[in-house]
Amino acid sequence: MNVPVVYDKAKYHSDSVKTAGLPEGQEFVHTGFYLGWLIDNDLLDAEFIDDFLVDEIQDFKARKMTGPEIYSRCDGALVDDMLNEEGNAFSKHYFEFEKGQFVGDYMKAFSVSGGNDFFGIEDTWENYDKIKQYFDRGYAKWKQTKDKEPWQFWK
Repeated sequence: MNVPVVYDKAKYHSDSVKTAGLPEGQEFVHTGFYLGWLIDNDLLDAEFIDDFLVDEIQDFKARKMTGPEIYSRCDGALVDDMLNEEGNAFSKHYFEFEKGQFVGDYMKAFSVSGGNDFFGIEDTWENYDKIKQYFDRGYAKWKQTKDKEPWQFWK
C-alpha cells in the first residue's frame, strides 16, 4: 500500500490566517495559484480530472474560476494522486516547502517576507500572472536538468 504524498493542505495554514486577522479563504491562495499553474501546464492526472474537475478546468482556462477557488473545491488538499507523473516529479522537487524553490519564488514574486504578508496575497488574475512567471522559470530549469545524472550537475 502506497502512502500518499500530501503536498499541502489549506487547514495547515488556517491558524496563521486567523492569527494574522486575514479574511477566511486566504489559506487557499498560495497553493491554489500553484494548482492553477498545474492546470495550465496539463500536469494533473487525467482520471482525477474526469472524476472531479472537468467543468472547473474549463472555467479556469476561460478565467471564470481561479486556482484558489478550485483548490477550495478540492477540500484544500494537494495530493499526489491529483497529479500526473511529470506533475509529481516536478512538485516533489519544486513545491517541497523546506527545500524546494516554491516558497522563495512566492516571496520574491510578491515582495513578502513571510507570515502575514505570505498569506495576505489576494486571489486575482493579476497576481496569478505574476507568480506564474516564477513557476514557469522553475519548471523550465527543472526540465533542463531532470534527466541528467547526479554527477552532471557539477558541470
